[in-house]
Amino acid sequence: MQKQPTPGWPPLTPAERSVAIEVLVHGPLSRTELARRLRLSAGSLTRLTKPLIESGLLVEVPESGIAAQARQGRPSQPLDVVAGSRAFLGFKVTGDMVYGVVTTLRSEVVARLDRPLTGHHPGEVADVLAAMTQELAAAATAPLAGIGIGVGGLVRERAVVGESPYLGWRDVPLARLVGERTGLPVVVENDVAALVEAETWFGAGRGLDRFVVLTIGAGIGYGLVLGGKRVPHAEEDRGFGHHWIVQPHGPLTPDGARGSAVSLLAIPSIRYQIRAATGHDATYEEILARAAEGEPMAARVIDEAARALGTLVAQIANFVMPQKILLAGEGVGLMDVAGAAVHESIRAGRHPMAAPVGLETKVSDFHDWARGAAVLAIQVLVLGTVEG
Repeated sequence: MQKQPTPGWPPLTPAERSVAIEVLVHGPLSRTELARRLRLSAGSLTRLTKPLIESGLLVEVPESGIAAQARQGRPSQPLDVVAGSRAFLGFKVTGDMVYGVVTTLRSEVVARLDRPLTGHHPGEVADVLAAMTQELAAAATAPLAGIGIGVGGLVRERAVVGESPYLGWRDVPLARLVGERTGLPVVVENDVAALVEAETWFGAGRGLDRFVVLTIGAGIGYGLVLGGKRVPHAEEDRGFGHHWIVQPHGPLTPDGARGSAVSLLAIPSIRYQIRAATGHDATYEEILARAAEGEPMAARVIDEAARALGTLVAQIANFVMPQKILLAGEGVGLMDVAGAAVHESIRAGRHPMAAPVGLETKVSDFHDWARGAAVLAIQVLVLGTVEG
């Protein structure tokens, strides 16, 4: 499928970008409020917003909450974005599935789709992504502006998958492969990084200065936000949790050092422990259910995992001092079964007079991760952000 990209907005200067981001994330905003937030004079704000309005990225909207006859003086005409003016596609690629969403400019999900992967050859995966793009395009209510793809592993220059253990890839130019098949601009990023960006702009971390995302699933993911911006690092998704020891005498599993966050908390490690102890395989959901019912082996493994999670959260809180820690991923069901043990372990790992940790749990699926990839596309393709 070849498709001409939708005409975009002209490149933004750093100052224009700051204005556009503030309105996108927090709008609609009056000019007075916008100037206050960005510490700009009225004249500077007018100069910066004029090209954004002329390009159609920002629009003036009626002032809400005040009747027309009650207004005095010139109407304030708040600024906002037209969320439905463009559509973005986001994909999350796992070892056996691809999950996709269509979002608006403000990342509201319009449609969802998932398809199985029958192989890991880069060309085959790109073919699946292109076919899903065509299907999702039919569900979009606005012209497509671009594609974001989240992959577990190391991503370079938001274009090349340097290493992905789940797909067995090294140095795969995924952005080019998908772009050639769709004719659309493509951004590729580590999946945890994409999720952190989405939560920082439009989710649990919105408006926070210090924020942490901790994910539990096939592995352990970590993202740090300081000063309202994600902190990128060269070793993204290449070992967090594998060597973070939370229980030195913990279990030895095939993945992760003994007693590491991965060996105690990752879903494959929990399943491995049950299989090694009982000789029978069980799904993560079955293990949680058995633990809730008091089955001894499942209860022991889940309790140990919960206490490891509490220790990890306490250590993060002690060192980073975040305003909030978001716990996400397909493994968060642990909190429903053993949340009391998690909180008990957090308290044990903190000073008695320390402020409570702002811990939020988000029940999510892989479409939420795909939404994160769409937010990366919005950031890069519309606003031209370069962080990370």
